[in-house]
Amino acid sequence: MEARLDLRRRDDLFGRMDGMRVDMLVIGGGVTGAGVARDAAQRGLSVLLVEAGDFASGASSRSSKMIHGGLRYMAQGDLGLVSEAATERKAVERIAPHLTRRTPFVIPAKNAAVIAKLRTGLWAFEKLGAVPKDRRHEVWSRADLETQEPSLRRDDLFGAVVYPEYLTDDARLTLANVRSAAADGAQVMNYAPVTEVIVEDGRATGAVIGDGLAGRAPRARVRARVIINCAGPWVDALRALEDRHGPTRLTLTKGVHLVTPRARLPVARTIIYPAADRRSLFAVPKGEVTYIGTTDTFHPQAEHWPEITGDDVRYLLEATNARFDVAPLDGRDLVSAWSGLRPLVAQDGKSASEISRKDEVWTGPGGVLSIAGGKLTAYRRMAERIVDLAEETLGRGPTPCRTAETPLQGGDVDVAAARRACAVDGDRLVGLYGADAPEIAEAGGGPAVEARHAVLSEGAVTLEDYWVRRSARAWFDADGGVAALAPAAEAMAPLLGWSQADIAREIAGCMARRAALMSAMEFA
Repeated sequence: MEARLDLRRRDDLFGRMDGMRVDMLVIGGGVTGAGVARDAAQRGLSVLLVEAGDFASGASSRSSKMIHGGLRYMAQGDLGLVSEAATERKAVERIAPHLTRRTPFVIPAKNAAVIAKLRTGLWAFEKLGAVPKDRRHEVWSRADLETQEPSLRRDDLFGAVVYPEYLTDDARLTLANVRSAAADGAQVMNYAPVTEVIVEDGRATGAVIGDGLAGRAPRARVRARVIINCAGPWVDALRALEDRHGPTRLTLTKGVHLVTPRARLPVARTIIYPAADRRSLFAVPKGEVTYIGTTDTFHPQAEHWPEITGDDVRYLLEATNARFDVAPLDGRDLVSAWSGLRPLVAQDGKSASEISRKDEVWTGPGGVLSIAGGKLTAYRRMAERIVDLAEETLGRGPTPCRTAETPLQGGDVDVAAARRACAVDGDRLVGLYGADAPEIAEAGGGPAVEARHAVLSEGAVTLEDYWVRRSARAWFDADGGVAALAPAAEAMAPLLGWSQADIAREIAGCMARRAALMSAMEFA
């Protein structure tokens, strides 16, 4: 069943929430929280999902946008994480084929010994993940590199190993889970921060929820038999509402990505290459642009928009200029950029890149279950594990998890047929909307049509919701999505009751956000 997610009548929605009693309150509308809400609702639990900002407005729209097997964790000896990721990428491809774009990853090598080492790792990886023969790795010679990826510098290369991985749209994957949860009966709400966890007789029994748009708190008091904290970088802050003396569990690391026109960095596949500190970076082709990433540095506090510094930009550009035979890239070549925080489980004495990506679950003194760590690829299994645990807490089950087989919203689609059904921009529309793409194409496509759909069917209530998370135009349009802002705002205005002053304010807010993200480019 398709879920038309319309969250405009906020007074009515908050009124309906006030006094609500549910089996499960999920706090955090990133991919983990959305996956938990979907799984729990499928199992027949009554669920309320609340998010302090927009769905996917934190880490779940700022990742490297890869559904990948985590080959680098093989070198760290974390075979369990590799096996799970390799299995889960197949599950995501099955339930959301429009959001899993298979693409070759190319790892250049300087000698035959490196090729042999990479192949050994890939053979083990393919065995763990039961990779079919037609998707296994291959080896390229230096001549192959010259033919297939001529922008690479090859004077110091022997050849390359090439293997398939998957790219996704992380925000759209999160939204598909939110809409699927709603279709299965969950109540969902964005811009609804939890301001208090209600504790009675030592037990967490509910929460007070505010209005993140109108700035009013409280707006609703909710009762829940079990509370799941999936707040990503804000997990510790939510834990403190239950137990202000509890220990800090998270370490946050920052990842920065830069976007340049593909004509300036003309790669046909994802290229893996080293930075000066020997960390692996990547250049990923995406339509008319190529994005490069990522940094991995400790960050002191949770925030939605961590600063991009000149050091971040120089780190990425210096490594890219060293590996590619193109006119040197500098800040003037960048059309957009994003930064995000990874909520990792703290491990003393390890560098940012060495910290495990495993997830962990903690039970607070009042019974709140908190989950952090993990990888985008494994979000569904993370959700399954914590819903199993929640069902034990509720004295039932666990009942079977069906999320690995049931298509997500938009995922019940023949991708090739849907592309053919779109007269224009089929690759992009299907890659965003899946089964909804032909409807959007038939209406004419473009920012105005997409923005209207975002409000009426996808829970968007601000221009940024559409620009950044529903359309990804802020990242992947050739102008950083600037040209899309005015037509999108004009289309949203009558649906959301905006005046001309409101339209101007929404556009100005997006332009200010873009200016802040791009401010470091002049120092590169």
